[in-house]
Amino acid sequence: MIPRPQDIAFEVLEENPDYLIVNKPPGLVVHPGSGNVDRTLVNGLLFRFGSFKEVGDVFRPGIVHRLDKDTSGVMVVARSSTAHANLVHQFKNRQVQKTYLALVIGEITEEHGRIVAPIGRHPVHRQKMAVREHNGRYAASNWRCSTRFAHHTLLELHIETGRTHQIRVHLAHLGFPVAGDKLYGPSKDHSMFPRQMLHAWKLGFTHPGTGIRIDAQADLPDDFNKVLAQLEAI
Repeated sequence: MIPRPQDIAFEVLEENPDYLIVNKPPGLVVHPGSGNVDRTLVNGLLFRFGSFKEVGDVFRPGIVHRLDKDTSGVMVVARSSTAHANLVHQFKNRQVQKTYLALVIGEITEEHGRIVAPIGRHPVHRQKMAVREHNGRYAASNWRCSTRFAHHTLLELHIETGRTHQIRVHLAHLGFPVAGDKLYGPSKDHSMFPRQMLHAWKLGFTHPGTGIRIDAQADLPDDFNKVLAQLEAI
């Protein structure tokens, strides 16, 4: 189904003829798909910037990367076919720097670390991903401790690859699942958090037109800040 324009609320951080930088709110699906035929970011983009409807895939125009529905944060959206091809190339060749903030369950004592564990479809629960040592795809995540709380830790993560659910799978595999994660975290944890506490904080890429380095940033949303304010720093 070809997406239609709909008035959807989201913040535009930067706008130029080549791309948009947007701050995706939590709870918003990026593009239509199974179970989400409308009310997505793409529908909102078509409503506000209809001229890019033929950029890239007609079913997800302008989209060069994605965030999970309940992950908030910064995204770049192409506004021309040339910019779309350039940005897709950058993401495919790991030339984009992606930094996330994640609140995890548990107190991590180390200051930093690196997770290299292949990711593939879960053998039983097909809606989930999992670490698959023998038939998964290479995935690497680097993390450092930002703030320690009683029973939780705020991490800053730099991911080298962009596998589906990568951060959520890697942190759960490490034994420190993302707080509020209904798919990979403990069920008793859900009531404390409005959603999975994962935010795409920074995005670094090369301007597809000028070649200049671009560093975009989306501040933490109110729901994330409210959760942090309720935790006790140690």
